[in-house]
Amino acid sequence: MDSFPETDGNTEGLVELVAVLIAVTDGQPRVLTVDNGNLLLNGPLLPVHRSLQAGVRVWVAKKTGQPMGYVEQLYTFLDTNCKNGQGLPVLYVSYLGLVREANENILSDTARWCDWYAYFPRENTCHPDHEQIIAHIVQHIRRWANTADTEATRRERLNRMNLCWGLEPYEWSEEYVLLRYELLYESGLIHESPEPAAGFDLNLTGKAMAHDHRRVLATAMSRLRAKIKYRPIIYELLPPQFTLLQLQQSIEALIGLRLHKQNFRRQIKHQDLIEPVPGNTVSSIGRPAQLYRFKDNILLESPISDIKLPLRK
Repeated sequence: MDSFPETDGNTEGLVELVAVLIAVTDGQPRVLTVDNGNLLLNGPLLPVHRSLQAGVRVWVAKKTGQPMGYVEQLYTFLDTNCKNGQGLPVLYVSYLGLVREANENILSDTARWCDWYAYFPRENTCHPDHEQIIAHIVQHIRRWANTADTEATRRERLNRMNLCWGLEPYEWSEEYVLLRYELLYESGLIHESPEPAAGFDLNLTGKAMAHDHRRVLATAMSRLRAKIKYRPIIYELLPPQFTLLQLQQSIEALIGLRLHKQNFRRQIKHQDLIEPVPGNTVSSIGRPAQLYRFKDNILLESPISDIKLPLRK
């Protein structure tokens, strides 16, 4: 796998750049990976540009061939399970990027787009088996909680379980991707857990990633699901012209929830971020669908009022 040139000295491999590139293609949320889907884009962090964000754009394009759109720094992680040449834990400086998926003939041989629900199937509440999967997970987490050494710890575990999975007195939150990952890790219900639980099919909680990369992806999903409510960053993931149905389906794909069609359209139009493309429609079942585009001021990434997503009942 190609990467930046190696550094000299005993800090070699101590700090790595990890990039989480997200796209929505044919109504499916996708993440760009390497190593047959086992890793996110990664490599040694070197001062190749005065601006780290600009450097990330150059690095991603050189490494994969994928053009970059929106990019922001995500988080810094210390992966104690990944060691450098001197046996020291590796520090990840991670970035989140939103792109439109490039054609496969443009991508490098090492890059591969994957459905992010392959890694987090429980995060898609639209899946017909979601409730059954969650019930099975909760059963095992409750069993783990009851093994606590103290009553206080047992109660704390059960409260976290209720919060993460939307049990009384809480409601499901699409933003708790990382919290759910951490709880599954502790309770031994994912492949990366140091002590996997007996009698549980770990495939129910998704495909593993090497090192701590699935935790990084969970963090990116949590950030994006939260930010999409108050910043119009969805425009980075859509074609220049789109229908309202495409816009709704793209947001639904990212948050893993169904939205109420009429209420969604009312809210989007109220935000005054899009405009119809004069004379442009696409054929569909019934009458032709109007094409829309984002207004020019969308490039300013102006804040929009915090909205409650109009969920479909």
